[in-house]
Amino acid sequence: MPEQDPNGPVIGRDCDIVNSRFAGFTKIGDMTRVLNSEFGAYSYCDRLCDIANATVGKFSSIAAQVRIGATDHPLDRASLHHFTYRQDYYFDGTGPWPEHWERRDARRAAIGHDTWLGHAAMVKPGVSLGHGAVVAAGAIVTRDVPPYAIVAGNPARILRFRLPEDLARRMIALAWWDWDNATLQARIEDFRRLPVADFLDKYEG
Repeated sequence: MPEQDPNGPVIGRDCDIVNSRFAGFTKIGDMTRVLNSEFGAYSYCDRLCDIANATVGKFSSIAAQVRIGATDHPLDRASLHHFTYRQDYYFDGTGPWPEHWERRDARRAAIGHDTWLGHAAMVKPGVSLGHGAVVAAGAIVTRDVPPYAIVAGNPARILRFRLPEDLARRMIALAWWDWDNATLQARIEDFRRLPVADFLDKYEG
C-alpha cells in the first residue's frame, strides 16, 4: 500500500494550511505552514517549511526548513513596521490594508517540475525555478533560475547545470512528469538504470 494518497495530500502534525490546493501523492511535513499555494502531484516538503504565495510543480522535493515566498516589509514608506498594514492588531475599529496584501499575494514564486530545494534554502517572492533545477542547502534565491541549473550561495548563483542544454531541452519536451502513475510504475527500472540520453532515446516520440 503506497504511503501517499493518490487523491490528495498527506498532512503532518501541527501544520497550518490556508487557502491552498494539493494534487495527489503530495505530502506536507510536520509543523509546516502553507499559505495561498498550490502543490502539483508527487511533490512534498519535509518538516518546518514555510511556503506562501507559491505554485509548486510536480515531483518537487523540498527539504526541511525551506522558505518559499518569504515576506517583505515596505522599504519606501515612513515606516517598514507591520503596524502600517496590520493596523487592526493595534488600533480599534480598523482593518488591514488591502492594497498591501493584494500586492504581496500577486508576487508568486514558481517552482518547476522535478526540482530539489535543499535544507533551509529560501526562494524570494516572484522568483521562478526552472524545471529540473536544484537549490543548495542554505541558498537564498533572489532571481530566476534556468532549467536544470544548480545554484548555491547568498545570493544564489549558478554552479553548473545538471544536464547539457540539448538533453535538458529534450527532457522538458518529453515532460515525463505528466505520465500517469501506472506508466511511472512500469518504467521505474529505466528511471533507475538508464543514462539520461538512453532514457530519452527510448521514450521520445
